[in-house]
Amino acid sequence: MKTALCLTLIIGTAGSLAAGDIHGKVTCKGVRDSADAVVYVATIPGKTFPAPAAHAKMDQKNLVFIPHVMAVLAGTTVDYLNSDAVLHNVFSPDACCDKFNLGTWPQGQSKSYTFKKECAATLLCKVHPEMEGFVVASPTPYFAVTKADGTFTIANVPDGAYTVKVWHPKCKPASKAVTVAGATAAAFEIAK
Repeated sequence: MKTALCLTLIIGTAGSLAAGDIHGKVTCKGVRDSADAVVYVATIPGKTFPAPAAHAKMDQKNLVFIPHVMAVLAGTTVDYLNSDAVLHNVFSPDACCDKFNLGTWPQGQSKSYTFKKECAATLLCKVHPEMEGFVVASPTPYFAVTKADGTFTIANVPDGAYTVKVWHPKCKPASKAVTVAGATAAAFEIAK
């Protein structure tokens, strides 16, 4: 009897912690391909998520931000490395990240910035105005960046009802309700 009761409790607990995924495709109309869209679960009422201790890393190499679009959990610190033999700068004109400016630094050095809240931040370099990158800080750890064909998978999303948002550097953002029950498909279409 005790064994059956323990087994029932374990199965019941495992059921309440069930997690699936959100997978699908974002179609970006009017742009070259559907890469670099960030798909993420919006704020979940009553839930907070601690920032990771490990820093995310973005490089400046060959006068390009690598990766071009980075998704992180709000509260994450991003380190910006200069891998070029020229000076680089990182700044953002966006209010959601306090319009930060890290100054200028030489090859081999890096500077950091912490994205404290949900934000889609444009990154620029005052030394090289053609450079542009993006950091999207999600309020939840459930996010993904699309591949060139627009496909994405957000793993380990607890079963439940959520608002899922899509952001892209050249298209208008979108959102919709998605109910996760195991492996869950979701498709989005966005345009310029």
